[in-house]
Amino acid sequence: MPLERNDFFKLGDKFATVIGTDVQVGQPAPHFTSAAQDWKPVDPIAESRGKIAILCAVPSLDTDTCDRETRRFNEEASKLNDDIVIWVVSTDFPFAQKRWCGAAGVDRVRVVSDVLDAEMGIKYGLLVKERRYLRRSVFIVNREGILSYVAYMPSNSVEPNYEEVIEAAKQALK
Repeated sequence: MPLERNDFFKLGDKFATVIGTDVQVGQPAPHFTSAAQDWKPVDPIAESRGKIAILCAVPSLDTDTCDRETRRFNEEASKLNDDIVIWVVSTDFPFAQKRWCGAAGVDRVRVVSDVLDAEMGIKYGLLVKERRYLRRSVFIVNREGILSYVAYMPSNSVEPNYEEVIEAAKQALK
């Protein structure tokens, strides 16, 4: 049974229960199976082997903050080396992700769903039990499958430091 913590992450003014244990820089990135927009299973860690993977966990693409973050990383992806792959993982249904990506013109990041088993949510310490969505965070996985950057946002309304993330990904290329 995964660890449940309820003393550090808030929904509004009340503490929420987060399932799983936070990952740390230097440890192997946990593999997880997510659903592509056609519902086929995909393991972003395995599919990114030999490349740098930026994993962005967001609650739902249909929120303002997640919308901005995903659009921003899509824009950044067009400027990056082909050896850097950006994944956005949410707990939206794959058909909702497909609709959103089409409407938003998002085509440079890989958007996948953790809705079925919340495997990333549990393995990375992200699953907010009360809402069954992910807490916002960003991870960078190097070519060897090791976490080289980990950033958990203090609340789901806080966006990541985009410049820091992109610079960390470029440094991981070296």
